[in-house]
Amino acid sequence: MTTTAPPNHRVRVLAAPGDRHDEILTPAALDFVGRLAAAFGGRRRELMKERRRQALRLASGSPLDFPLVTSAVRADPDWRVAPPAPGLTDRRVEITGPPERRMAVNALKSGARVWMADFEDATSPTWENIIGGQVALLDAVQRRIDFATPDGREYRLAADDRLATLVVRPRGWHLDEAHLEYDGAPVPAALVDFGLYFFHCAQRQIEAGHGPYFYLPKLENRHEARLWNDIFITAQELLGIPRGTVRATVLIETITAAFEMEEILYELREHSSGLNAGRWDYLFSLIKTFGHRTDFLLPDRAKVTMTAPFMRAYTELLVRTCHQRGAHAIGGMAAQVPGKGPAAREAALAKVRLDKEREAEDGFDGSWVAHPGLVPVCREAYDGVLGDRPHQIDRTRDDVEVTAAHLLSVRRISERPTAEGVRTNIAVALRYFAAWLHGRGAVAVDGLMEDAATAEIARVQIWQWLRHRALDRETVLRLLDEEVESLGAEYPWAPVDEVRDLFERNALARELPLFFTPEAYAAHLVRRVEQP
Repeated sequence: MTTTAPPNHRVRVLAAPGDRHDEILTPAALDFVGRLAAAFGGRRRELMKERRRQALRLASGSPLDFPLVTSAVRADPDWRVAPPAPGLTDRRVEITGPPERRMAVNALKSGARVWMADFEDATSPTWENIIGGQVALLDAVQRRIDFATPDGREYRLAADDRLATLVVRPRGWHLDEAHLEYDGAPVPAALVDFGLYFFHCAQRQIEAGHGPYFYLPKLENRHEARLWNDIFITAQELLGIPRGTVRATVLIETITAAFEMEEILYELREHSSGLNAGRWDYLFSLIKTFGHRTDFLLPDRAKVTMTAPFMRAYTELLVRTCHQRGAHAIGGMAAQVPGKGPAAREAALAKVRLDKEREAEDGFDGSWVAHPGLVPVCREAYDGVLGDRPHQIDRTRDDVEVTAAHLLSVRRISERPTAEGVRTNIAVALRYFAAWLHGRGAVAVDGLMEDAATAEIARVQIWQWLRHRALDRETVLRLLDEEVESLGAEYPWAPVDEVRDLFERNALARELPLFFTPEAYAAHLVRRVEQP
């Protein structure tokens, strides 16, 4: 689809200039982002309204099932997605992290095949982080990312280093970028992250032998995938890049998207590079969608493993769907941080090894890790199944048959939370909120690299347990007092009153907020204005 826009589409910058911001926020780049906002901002608003309507329908008892209207797409055996693009054929290990300079160097030379530079769950979207992240990506693409820290540590890319393929994850459709305004309204954050990177780096990536590649988060249906496909077509036309150069992997991390995997691949088929199993956001979405029902009461987060029947149905359906259509199936995150002592380190690696061996044996083509120290164990697990093959797309998993009932069979693992599980959720949410407000989006807590997805599942579980009286409010408030006090001692810089208030509004309210990030973002903006 080609969208013609009027000639003047300059975006207004509502923030003070920062170091090297002028290299990113050029008039031409802002005009490009403005054209995308003009062409697609209205559709994005309508899709967000449809999300709310769908949520109300499901909350009112409408059944969730595979769409009847798209049954012909699912029944057609002939269509396939585009073949793997350069640098995306072998994806057996992918590392994720925020787009900042140290992470960029470590990830690119980690031995992983792909680095997913994450503007979404692993980035606290301060203005400095967003534009600084674009600067870091521009430098990484041009291999001028080398730097030294004040204490003398050097981060460099050697000329002979084999570097991971760069894939960028923009923020989700539900978020705005308050510092950029078009036609009197904030620009959708997804268009900011995508547009600035695409404008500055797409052609450079093509000349380097790869291309502009993306991960698309939190899609809920095929219509949202179609919107992205139309954006890709328009962006390529505006910059004179051949249609089909873009590649995008979609994270299946909402329960409604799990029922439209084939349709999402179909809508993006000329730009698709597969699907990813985003496990923590998937659980978050499940509670957010069905948390009002007692048959969806989940136990402690640690007890909801990937072998739970409904999670196994979700991942096996993902592998079958991808491989039937010639697409990569990418497994979930290994969030462990290798411990400092030998015993702690081996315990963490053993958990990762079991998880990745299971994925590879189930047919996945690769998986995610959050720490460079996990790259070797993930690679070994996939090497054991793939050998010299770049993937196992030819393994179509015809043995898999998944129904709607399988995807929704949560009752089989339902049980009441434990005291330890309640405290852990409160502690994780508080520590992550504090770090997020401080400008950090990826935080190591008790041996796990936590991001916005784990904070979301932590706070909605508390809400769900309270709603169904599996937990009483007095216990939560007592534990909250204790953990807030512990937070203040552990993080002296933390705005503990603000963090507590954020937790109470997002976990203890009668009606569950859909995401904590919009409210936390607004609070962060207020804090910045109030600071001298």
